[in-house]
Amino acid sequence: MNRNHVNILVRSFSNMKICVFGLWHLGCVTAACAAQRFPTIGLDPDPKVIAELQAGRPPILEPGLESLIRDGHASGRLRFTNDAGDALAEADIVWVAFDTPVDEEDRADIGFVEFQIASLFPHLREESMVLISSQLPVGTTSRIEAAYRGAYAGKHVHFAYSPENLRLGKALEVFRSPGRIVIGTRTAEDRERLIPLLTPFCDNLIWMSVESAEMTKHALNAFLANSIAFINEIATVCEGVGADAKQVEKGLKSDERIGPRAYLGAGGPFAGGTLARDISFLTSTASSLDLPVPLLESVKRSNDLHKHWPRRKLLSLLRTLAGKRIAVLGLTYKPGTNTLRRSSSVELCRWLSEQHATVNAFDPAVQELPPDLKETITLADSALAAVNGCDAAVIATEWPEFRALSAPDLIARMKTPIVLDANRFLDKSLAATAPLLYIAVGMPKEIA
Repeated sequence: MNRNHVNILVRSFSNMKICVFGLWHLGCVTAACAAQRFPTIGLDPDPKVIAELQAGRPPILEPGLESLIRDGHASGRLRFTNDAGDALAEADIVWVAFDTPVDEEDRADIGFVEFQIASLFPHLREESMVLISSQLPVGTTSRIEAAYRGAYAGKHVHFAYSPENLRLGKALEVFRSPGRIVIGTRTAEDRERLIPLLTPFCDNLIWMSVESAEMTKHALNAFLANSIAFINEIATVCEGVGADAKQVEKGLKSDERIGPRAYLGAGGPFAGGTLARDISFLTSTASSLDLPVPLLESVKRSNDLHKHWPRRKLLSLLRTLAGKRIAVLGLTYKPGTNTLRRSSSVELCRWLSEQHATVNAFDPAVQELPPDLKETITLADSALAAVNGCDAAVIATEWPEFRALSAPDLIARMKTPIVLDANRFLDKSLAATAPLLYIAVGMPKEIA
């Protein structure tokens, strides 16, 4: 399809009405960005979420999101409701954007998302389009289509799948300039209906079958997870033999078969559930087909072992943690968010408490701890207050504010100036500053 044809389609669908269903992180970002281009209504079954959004308050922290929602609401191009009949009455496209729940074992609650989509069936207009972006296992869209046909054989509704590309802390930027968008459709006509929706955000649309689009998301996240696990295993060996993992990384990326943008950076494990969820999807699918996938099965195990890197280092340096005071700087899953769920730094705090250590913590996005953490963590009002009198400090979330920490300040305030910084976030300001001991993943002992 040439560019002139695309422009004609975009102009002809300029008044296309969008309903975004599911208003947590992915859904709020999708609705706020879509409303810049199209009349958009956000739909969620939780009336409390709707009430907060109507007041301009999204349920999560994401840079720029609150102001974008307020602007869309004030302009009349964005509104919110928990009434499915109202939301779908004029919707041309229903964009399903639920964040798929994941338990502590990385098992996704697929039934929750399927139940929510099925709740829309009575309200879907004839010939409407349901575009699913929730992270779901391959084959889910086909199952949803079959369920709809079984319940409403006389109506025709189109289903498509475009995997989410949510990156916490950079979600608006990535949504509006994604580089490419993967979309799975059933027919050429379905493609033409989606071009006007997606082209305003990206003209590099990668079309494929629905199942291939679902599988692409799994394969992408599995590749990233494998890259992280691989380089961290290399880094572990580097520490033992006196090699520097950062120099090895540089050597790898200089090879044209790998390249400078390869997802290779020795540091912390992958966390948060997204990558692990797709590894789980793939291994479960392979198991159901009785197919061996030993490489995929080993990725999660390798990553789980690497989660213990700060534990091993602290025990090696301090011998025992009982009675020690440890500062954990950063609690959220990633900088730029206030999400604590599945945060590796929160897991570390819980483990430290189990070892009978006292845990001081600071995070610029956390003003109050949830009830289950108040007995585990003492929340300080600054990074420097958190490290006061501590035997060691762990840089757990890479907030830009932490770059202001100086070696002299840490040396003056800490009982023993030991800093663990898995990703070398503060390498330039803290490394090689005696008597401060600065340790990172893959750093040889003579440098540390």
